[in-house]
Amino acid sequence: MRILDKVPGLSALAGACIVFAGLFYAPAVADELLSHREDLSEEDRAKVLNVLPLATDFSKAEGFERMQGGAGTSRKRINRDAFSHSNANLTFEQERDFKLGNGLFKKLWASSPASTKASDGLGPLYNARSCQGCHLKDGRGRPPRPGDEAVSLFLRLSIPPQTEEHQKALADKTLLRIPEPTYGGQFQAFAVTGLPAEGRFDIVHEEIEVPLNGGEVAVLQKPVYKIRDLGFGDMHPETLISPRVAPPMIGLGLLQAIHPGDLEALADPNDLDGDGISGKISLVRDGRTGDLMIGRFGWKASNPNIRDQTAGAFSGDIGISSPDKPDNYGDCTERQVACRSMPHGEQTNLGVSEIPDPVMDLVTFYSENLAVPARRDVSDPDVLRGKELFYEIGCTKCHQPKYVTRRNAETEAHQFQLIWPYTDLLLHDMGEGLADGRPVGDATGREWRTPPLWGIGLTETVNDHTRFLHDGRARNLLEAVLWHGGEAEMARDQVIAMEPGERKSLVRFLESL
Repeated sequence: MRILDKVPGLSALAGACIVFAGLFYAPAVADELLSHREDLSEEDRAKVLNVLPLATDFSKAEGFERMQGGAGTSRKRINRDAFSHSNANLTFEQERDFKLGNGLFKKLWASSPASTKASDGLGPLYNARSCQGCHLKDGRGRPPRPGDEAVSLFLRLSIPPQTEEHQKALADKTLLRIPEPTYGGQFQAFAVTGLPAEGRFDIVHEEIEVPLNGGEVAVLQKPVYKIRDLGFGDMHPETLISPRVAPPMIGLGLLQAIHPGDLEALADPNDLDGDGISGKISLVRDGRTGDLMIGRFGWKASNPNIRDQTAGAFSGDIGISSPDKPDNYGDCTERQVACRSMPHGEQTNLGVSEIPDPVMDLVTFYSENLAVPARRDVSDPDVLRGKELFYEIGCTKCHQPKYVTRRNAETEAHQFQLIWPYTDLLLHDMGEGLADGRPVGDATGREWRTPPLWGIGLTETVNDHTRFLHDGRARNLLEAVLWHGGEAEMARDQVIAMEPGERKSLVRFLESL
C-alpha cells in the first residue's frame, strides 16, 4: 500500500528539526496511517502526514523544497567542491571529526613495507589507492576515457552456485553471490610491485537508435566488456560480470535515517495495486551483528548501512583490512598464492587490521555527513513544468520525492529532517537493456536499486562529466531516461512521445536537483 499517495498536505521546517505550520490530519487518523513510526509522538505523526503527500500544485515551489537535505543542506557557492561540504547542522566537535575523516578519505595508501607506517597496506591487488580515487570530489565515477586506465569503474565477478553449500549460503544470506574461484568478487586492474594485476578490460559500444517525437533521434551506446591479459590463469567458464561506477557520496546519513517502515510501506513486490511497479525490499545481513536488515546502499542494495559499505570498499577497492573485514589480503583468493604471500600493513602494536579503530569510525562519519547542496531555480516556470511532467508520467512511483527521517536516528543532525532524495531505495526490474544477468542477494539480473537523484544536476560542475547509470553508459540525463525499461518502460515511452519542449523542461527539472 502506498500510504503517502493517499494523503494530501503541506507543511514547513526550520532550524535543526522540522517545525510544521497547520495540521490537517487528526491525530487518531495519523496514528493509524503511520502506526509503524514508533519513533514519533502523536503530534509528530500528524505533522508528517501533512508534509509528505505528493505535490498537486505545480504553479509554485513547495515549502522548503530548495532545502533538499533538510537543515543540513549546504547553501555554499556552487563549484567543484559542491559535494564536499559537511552537513550545515553539525556541532563544532562533529565538524572536527568530519575533517579528520576527510583526510583519511583522501589519503593515498602505499604498499608494505613502507617508511610511512600509518599509510601502508595497499593491496596487494586493488582498483584505487584512495577512496577519493573512485569517488571523484565526493561525486560520481565515470567510465575510462580513451587511453585511460579504468579506476572509478570496475567489474564485479561471480559464478552461479555450484554446490549444496553454495545454495545454503545464498539461501540464508551468509553470501549474496558466489565469488569467481580464482579472481574473487571483484576484478582488480592494479597490483603492488612484484605482483601481476588480475588483468585489463576493454569496452566496445553497440549503438542503438531511439527515434523521438519531433524528429530527433537519440543514439544510445551499449557497452560490451572484454577481459584480457589475465594474471592468474583462466576464469571459471560461467563467470558473470557486472560493471559499476562509484556513486556520489552526498546525503548518505540521511538515507540511513529513513525509517524502515516507510520503505516497507512503498514496497509492492507482487504488484498488488496493479500499477505495473513492483518495488522489492533487499534483505541483507548486518556485517557486525549478522541481523537481517533492509539493504539501502550500493547499486543492488547490498549493504544495510554506511559502515558496511565503507568496510567493503576498503577491502575490495583498496585492499585495506579493517576490524570489520580483517583479512589483510583484501579480495585475494586462496588460489592467488603469490598475492597472499606478499607483505601486509598490519602492525601488532597498533591492533588488528591495517586501519585499526578509530579510522573506520572517522571515515564512516565523514561518509554519513557530506551535505546535499541546495536546489537551484525551484521557482523557475520551466523547472516547475518539468516537475509536473515528472509526476504525471509516474516517475515518482520509484523516485519517491520526500521523507521525514527518524526522530531517533543515531546522529542528531539526521533526526526528524524533511528530505527530498527522489528514491524508494527498492529493487526494480529495469528491463533487458540494463540487465547485467548477475543476481546478487534478492536482486535478480534485471533489478537495480532506485538511485537517489539529489545533486544529479551538479554532476558536470563537480565531476566534469555527464555520465549516468550503474556503468556510466548514459552520456546525458535524457539518455539515462531512455535506458529505462521493465517497470519503467511506460514512463520512458511517455518521454519519447513528449513534445521536444516538454522533454527539455523535464531535463531542466532534473538539472535543478
